[in-house]
Amino acid sequence: MIAVLQRVRQARVLVADELVGEIAAGLMVLVCVERADSEAQCDRMLAKILKLRIFNDAAGKMNHSLQDMDGSGAVGGLLLVSQFTLAADATGGNRPSFTAAALPQDGRRLFDYFVMQARSAHAVVQTGRFATEMQVHLVNDGPVTIPLRVV
Repeated sequence: MIAVLQRVRQARVLVADELVGEIAAGLMVLVCVERADSEAQCDRMLAKILKLRIFNDAAGKMNHSLQDMDGSGAVGGLLLVSQFTLAADATGGNRPSFTAAALPQDGRRLFDYFVMQARSAHAVVQTGRFATEMQVHLVNDGPVTIPLRVV
């Protein structure tokens, strides 16, 4: 499973000019389910995302996680966007291969599981729309962008 986290001041997802997900400050996460992934990878990735200390403390050090923001009274949002193209392999030429990405039905099932687990663990969770052309708008904070992979 692959994820790219971006610390944001705000983010939103549009589908055909319809707002489908929006958060204020928090994390916008692109999520890619790969062929060998299971619920176990989803659980490990979610735990890592929620506990990763990439928010500034009072001294300006990255010492707080999204969960810490939750405890301080400032609930940070989590915007989850399915992104199979993170599995791209462009080593064999100029057209990327996406064979490492999960099949659509498996990707949807595991992404839905991931979202359900996130909603049970965090107060503010929004999403894009699976297997849909989306426009993602964000104001990156920092900028802080972290790629993660769990196996």
